[in-house]
Amino acid sequence: MTDNNEPELDAIPAPEGPTEIIESDYEIGQDNIETNIGPFGLDIHNPVFVISGLTVVAFVLLTLAFQSEVEPLFNNLRNWLTQTFDWFFLLAGNIFVILCLVLIVTPMGKVRIGGKDATPDFSYIGWFSMLFAAGMGIGLMFYGVSEPISHFTSALGGVASENGVRTDSAPLGGAEGNAFEAARLGMAATIFHWALHPWAIYAVVALSLAIFSYNKGLPLTMRSVFYPIFGERVWGWTGHIIDILAVFATLFGLATSLGIGAQQANAGLNALFGLPVGDASMVFLIVVITGMALVSVVAGLDAGVKRLSEINMVLAIILLVFVIIVGPTLAILTGFFQNLWAYIEYLPALSMPFGREDANFSQGWTSFYWAWWISWSPFVGMFIARVSRGRTVREFITCVLIIPSLVSVLWMTSFGGTAIDQIVNQGYTAVADAALELKLFEMLEPLPLAQLTSFVGICLVIVFFVTSSDSGSLVIDTMTAGGKVNAPTPQRVFWASFEGIVAIALLLGGGLGALQAMAVSTGFPFTIVILLACFALVKGLMSEMKHN
Repeated sequence: MTDNNEPELDAIPAPEGPTEIIESDYEIGQDNIETNIGPFGLDIHNPVFVISGLTVVAFVLLTLAFQSEVEPLFNNLRNWLTQTFDWFFLLAGNIFVILCLVLIVTPMGKVRIGGKDATPDFSYIGWFSMLFAAGMGIGLMFYGVSEPISHFTSALGGVASENGVRTDSAPLGGAEGNAFEAARLGMAATIFHWALHPWAIYAVVALSLAIFSYNKGLPLTMRSVFYPIFGERVWGWTGHIIDILAVFATLFGLATSLGIGAQQANAGLNALFGLPVGDASMVFLIVVITGMALVSVVAGLDAGVKRLSEINMVLAIILLVFVIIVGPTLAILTGFFQNLWAYIEYLPALSMPFGREDANFSQGWTSFYWAWWISWSPFVGMFIARVSRGRTVREFITCVLIIPSLVSVLWMTSFGGTAIDQIVNQGYTAVADAALELKLFEMLEPLPLAQLTSFVGICLVIVFFVTSSDSGSLVIDTMTAGGKVNAPTPQRVFWASFEGIVAIALLLGGGLGALQAMAVSTGFPFTIVILLACFALVKGLMSEMKHN
């Protein structure tokens, strides 16, 4: 599916063609500690690795030691952040979308990542497979049915749905008793969380990293993006803090996804094979998934992440096509355009930062989602940056923002629309009554080959996280190795292992609420970081325009 000559990106190549190189005395790895522990070599940045690693270890030990005490702490933290700063998350998300759309239509869109003469390292199929699988694969599997149904039943009944947070008012007032309008509102609200806004967050971070690394010649770390603002101070404690925040955001964002994926896989395996539902089973699944990720880490980017991503994309497409064919085909095909229009129609109200009366939706759903996407953005952004050299800014944003958004609309329409049709036209209420993690499998149950498709769904959840964990550990290790992209493998093994360990600690210390709390708490400070990155990105692109 990809070109045989596509290289593994072991090093950041020099710009091809004229670019505005930033002259700095900093050398990649100059603050690193290189040592051997037995047969294993280490090449770690001091103090980013030391502070990040020790803090994560301490967090795990304290969470496991005081499980009963930390659960209410996590829940209170999540509620306080989403209630107090919902306007901030919503406003920031709007800024990211507007910036991306502006970059597409302005002359800055002609700037080519890697220099005017750079050529892409990966084919379109390989590139798109990696960015989409890393971006939100687990989330689409978990929420593809559960979220449309939650918003639909909420709007139809005039009461709020639950996402583990509050139940005080329905999204935008609901559509009580009107099934058609409730379906439109439910799908629009769902697409709002999975289309332009999350991909704009990823695009801003990824493009910033790519420009300042491939065009400006700086290390591939978050601190490099802020050179136009802080100058040489980015190599000191200012930059250390930025990279440490990025490490925490990435680690806890991935741990949240792993915990959610483990819950869904556990529920599916219980339905198919009778695997008991509980902490022991989820811990077992996390250990297995993390072990698979470690194998992929050792295999490397080209042999591991890229091939797994492409296999997963094929499985996801097969499952999507299957649901379209055996489900309400005409309703899905027409619903794609209807839901897209409903999304556009409701977008101003859904994205309004102030004066909201739908607290459950704006705080319990949107604030959590935006914080979750933002906590993922260093990982997804750096990974996308690494595989996007040679693309123009306009091509990059179109592919990273518009195309995945349309695919998300199709996915939610197919899975969520099928479930809504089952409720409204077939009287099948099991999908509405099921827990969030079971809704996908309940939707598949009345369809042909339910056992097989449910098993494929479980495999997708598992492999989606394996690819995310592998590429996430690569990103964290790059930041904690001072920008080196070919640091020793044992360091990536360390971070991949602790992604699983943190997920276990959070599940045992508070379940879904604890996972959400850490995603929000690390996403909040990193939102400020990305807002500053927007300003630096525009300055960087403007300096490149004269060469394109």
